[in-house]
Amino acid sequence: MLNFDQYEVLTFDCYGTLIDWETGILSAIRKLLLNHQIDIPANRILELFAILESKSERGDFQNYKSVLRCVIEGFGKELGFIPNEPELYCLVESLKGWQPFPDTVEALQQLKTKYRLSVISNIDDDLFSFSAQHLQLPFDWVITAEQVRSYKPSLNNFISAIETIGVPKGNILHVAQSIHHDIIPAKQIGLSTVWVNRRHDKKGFGATLPAHEKPDLEVPNLAKLVDIIGIS
Repeated sequence: MLNFDQYEVLTFDCYGTLIDWETGILSAIRKLLLNHQIDIPANRILELFAILESKSERGDFQNYKSVLRCVIEGFGKELGFIPNEPELYCLVESLKGWQPFPDTVEALQQLKTKYRLSVISNIDDDLFSFSAQHLQLPFDWVITAEQVRSYKPSLNNFISAIETIGVPKGNILHVAQSIHHDIIPAKQIGLSTVWVNRRHDKKGFGATLPAHEKPDLEVPNLAKLVDIIGIS
């Protein structure tokens, strides 16, 4: 069991951990596919998103709006249609309205009474500003891919975050849903990790690539983490 009193800072992945991105992704892409008379299962949409997003984040850095445009182009190539200009930005526009999980806001408010909080996210600064409004809480630090010019699972994102936060690694606990993007690299650089297994009642890895690693703690949601820590 983790000693929660040793930590000063909790760092969070945002999309998939705090924000329900899979609901947002499915809503936008189902509407896109319907425009082209295409119907495929939800799991296939999420699986294809994971593959295309990861591919688009490799190589020379491009901002996340460009990554999402590439994802839509990839759906078109994979499924045999050509997206028009507005459709190319359907995920970008959709992201602005993606909502937190039902437990997120209250859990963050409770955790804020004990810890300083940070976000480490594969996102652009301006796009995160929309999500920040939904999260209803000022984070002590927000470290984005746009700032560090790389995407998780790059270790650079975590190294840059630790340098920015200025707290020893042993006093930071990283909380995230994606094994691929977060748990593996966070453990590689020596951070304690909590896996928020939002898909505990679903099959597959959803919108993230398949990956396996043992976190220091697994919880189904943030409310359970608050309960385990003992914050009331």
